[in-house]
Amino acid sequence: MKLAAIDIGSNAARLLITEVSVNEHLEPVFNKLNLVRVPLRLGFDVFEYGIIPKNKIGMILQTMKAYKHLLNAYGVSSNHIIACATSAMRDARNATDIIRKIKLETEISIDVISGDMEAGLIYENHIAENLDKDHSYMYIDVGGGSTELSFFSNGKLSYKESFNIGTIRLLKEMVNDKSWDDMKDTIRAFTRGQQEVVAIGSGGNINKIFSMSKKKDGKPLSLELLRDYYKELSNVTLEERINRYDLRPDRADVIVPALLIYINAMRWAGAEEVYVPKIGLVDGLIHHLWEQVK
Repeated sequence: MKLAAIDIGSNAARLLITEVSVNEHLEPVFNKLNLVRVPLRLGFDVFEYGIIPKNKIGMILQTMKAYKHLLNAYGVSSNHIIACATSAMRDARNATDIIRKIKLETEISIDVISGDMEAGLIYENHIAENLDKDHSYMYIDVGGGSTELSFFSNGKLSYKESFNIGTIRLLKEMVNDKSWDDMKDTIRAFTRGQQEVVAIGSGGNINKIFSMSKKKDGKPLSLELLRDYYKELSNVTLEERINRYDLRPDRADVIVPALLIYINAMRWAGAEEVYVPKIGLVDGLIHHLWEQVK
């Protein structure tokens, strides 16, 4: 069975097409067929002006039309598609009109999901359940507009919350001390008295850092290494980041504030390591859709 998920985020839109089969143990096996990312960068306009401008609306429509052609080419049926939008669309005053236009021109229905639902969907990947039971786990998903945290302890999900602290908001200097304090107090409250915390990082920025580290899949990154990368990357110009580290322009500017968010969240949780399973919201959406259609 072919399933597809679309995530319209604050920095980029992603389409993931996956083939799902069931093995001899009746467990689902997820095989990625295609992952397409388009850097729409909606948050840069929305967080400052409150709307998505005309030129970006055109980009969204063209992207969604292209996705529709790919879905048709792969033979994904319309009831096996799930599409969500996150922080930028939550904040955009003209989001409803844009979503209506997309539905009219592509027949793709988009749901603008809450931050808490976003955190829950990241958890749908169930990474922590396959790790050792001697630790607690904190999922950290850093996006352009928000950061989603989920806490897994004693075999179950015990807490999830979304914070309006994201890479684009930080670049725009739109995150105040109170927002940081709220995140810090929340993390310290739900990790207090728990088993030693290990982080699970998701999002394009931590995936890129993992690739740069040359670590083997399944091996964690240390908090100390993230601090080293933060210091190294923040001390060079944007152009140097692009050329020296082979970063795309739409990654080179957001990777430094992303590192700051991961470092702070891990520090406040007392986590010295972060696993990077290279999953994101689209992967969680696929798992969520599978539970609905199986």
